[in-house]
Amino acid sequence: MEKLTNNKHIKMKKHLIFLLITFCFVSALYAQKLTVASYNIRYENQGDADKGNGWKQRCPVITQLILFHNFDIFGAQEVLHGQLTDMLGQLPGYAYIGVGRSDGKNEGEFAPIFYKEDKFKLLQSGHFWLSETQDKPNVGWDAALPRICTWGKFKLKDDGNTFWFFNLHLDHKGVNARLESSKLVIQKIREMCGKDPVVLTGDFNVDQTSEGYKILCSSELLRDSYELAEIRYALNGTANAFNPNLKTDSRIDHIFVSKGFNVQRYGVLTDSYRSETSKSSEEIKSGNFPKELTLHQYDIRLPSDHYPVQVDMKFE
Repeated sequence: MEKLTNNKHIKMKKHLIFLLITFCFVSALYAQKLTVASYNIRYENQGDADKGNGWKQRCPVITQLILFHNFDIFGAQEVLHGQLTDMLGQLPGYAYIGVGRSDGKNEGEFAPIFYKEDKFKLLQSGHFWLSETQDKPNVGWDAALPRICTWGKFKLKDDGNTFWFFNLHLDHKGVNARLESSKLVIQKIREMCGKDPVVLTGDFNVDQTSEGYKILCSSELLRDSYELAEIRYALNGTANAFNPNLKTDSRIDHIFVSKGFNVQRYGVLTDSYRSETSKSSEEIKSGNFPKELTLHQYDIRLPSDHYPVQVDMKFE
């Protein structure tokens, strides 16, 4: 009888150990998944508003897009302080790091990193200017404007994995500034991150055929998530000039990753919305639908003059 009891206890113990291992394995797989994005939201200005692309109309669409696609962490570009405040007000559960490029505080565009507070613990953060002088606001090389890179070191609260996240916006005119900025970012990653996993997002203002892109990809540190993805959904490039009828193959917004990540899905999100026209009150019927269905004429609008890039990946 005692032997039977012991055998029963041993079987129960093995069963519990098996359940525990299975639970930990499944939990680890779930916790390791990251949805990362890069999104140039377009700075707020009156010229866009006059053409029907004002920030007040676009902000709710942008934040709903972010919430629906469930970005865990993302780099944004062209974010003025007022836009930053608006986005945080409509993105519950998100925090950010970053400063304005013009004074290192609130003036000028931010290149912020937004992240879910319940998923990540921020371990370190900082920023540097993309120029010969990195510790104060200034214009580097042949750039037209000051440019800044924001960085943070994060820890996943569920499984303890740590990684570095860099986000930037390279100059739109300075060819040499873009080349030198790419070299500078690689140098900073080497100095700061060691062998830790790294994500680099941004509007690089260079596409996949350019010299600046090749500098990043040939560094032996970073790889383009587009090239690594098991599933790729990119029917357009990433710039649209607020015109939904334009197409390009150029990807100027990128998500680069170091070793340590397995990229599962890559997508350029071409979401749109509709705005009223003078004919929106008129009813349009179609014989292809039930008679109860009424259609209305609206204009197609885009939330920004860039499409956001989304990547789903896991720690290797």
